[in-house]
Amino acid sequence: MRRFFGAVFIGLGALLLVAAGGLVLLVGPAVTKLPYNMQPCPPKGQAQPAGCLQPSVAEATGATFLEIDKVGAHISTGDLRSTTEVIPQAKTTADEQGKNNLTDSSIVWDVYNTAARIDNGTVISASSTELALDRATGAAVDWKGQWISESQGSKDTSISYKGEVYKFPFSTEKKDYAYWDPDTRTAPTAKFSSVDTIEGVQTYHFIQTIADTPLTVADSDLGALINTFATTATSAQVIYSNTREVWVDPATGSFIKVREQPRKTLKPNVGATTTLLNADFVYTTDTIKSSAQSAKDNGFQLSLVTLYLPIGCGVLGLVLLVGAFVMLKGRRPGQEGPDDGVGAPLPPPRHSLRGEAEDTSPARVG
Repeated sequence: MRRFFGAVFIGLGALLLVAAGGLVLLVGPAVTKLPYNMQPCPPKGQAQPAGCLQPSVAEATGATFLEIDKVGAHISTGDLRSTTEVIPQAKTTADEQGKNNLTDSSIVWDVYNTAARIDNGTVISASSTELALDRATGAAVDWKGQWISESQGSKDTSISYKGEVYKFPFSTEKKDYAYWDPDTRTAPTAKFSSVDTIEGVQTYHFIQTIADTPLTVADSDLGALINTFATTATSAQVIYSNTREVWVDPATGSFIKVREQPRKTLKPNVGATTTLLNADFVYTTDTIKSSAQSAKDNGFQLSLVTLYLPIGCGVLGLVLLVGAFVMLKGRRPGQEGPDDGVGAPLPPPRHSLRGEAEDTSPARVG
């Protein structure tokens, strides 16, 4: 029986060690990448599939902003809501990979952003873009198919994304990252600042500071601004600055909280400067809670597959192999266990056979 159980333990131990290695080498890398089958969440009130992508909503109270309506262009003050929605493009991704324009480590996303007044829903600005991301790092991938919408509704295909865009890498580190800014179309450094806990999730806090920078503005748009707010000027610049803060779940690289403080001014060569935008956008409480819960769920699955299961399988496999070794090698030659009766020595007979009794009579002297 010892031989039987020893063989079983060896088989199970070897299988568990192979499983541990497979989890580390094959399954782990697969789950630390953006999946191809992600879907946006349906509207509130409908069933929410597990793992669907919720829109990110940020609000700014008492913002100053440029508004263009039936009255014309004017500066308004009010509360704004900015909504960002990600729509993964599985078919485009597959088609581009089939043409060798993208590798299997890339994924294509469409992203839509809308800023609107909270009080009446008037849209203040809207933009959309299509880009390719690295599935593991979240960084932009050089892809000829990328585009971004222009103010007139046309697509600018000359856009060249750089750095992290809508997420940070899986296993984000406590270091600085290049982070995309859509206004300057550059990727200034987002510096690691601190470790903060938000809704029970330990996050890495990064801060990106963009000093006053002249923006490239279409001549028609710049001319309209001058005619409205600087009628005596012959030229002007739109100056932009921003302080952007992101709190990142280091396990998944997803954003738990985002704060942006953009400021835009029209600075003419003659006359006073006009504030076109001055706002302080922060993720809403619902967005923060939803992001934190998603990070907890995904983080647990990642830890289970990449840490706990490999360690458990490895330790149990080693225990079984050691047990089998002790079971098979711990016996001395000729010694059998209590359950093994094959080959055991026969017990001594109780009685001698007839005719073979020992002769105990005294010897005769001749």
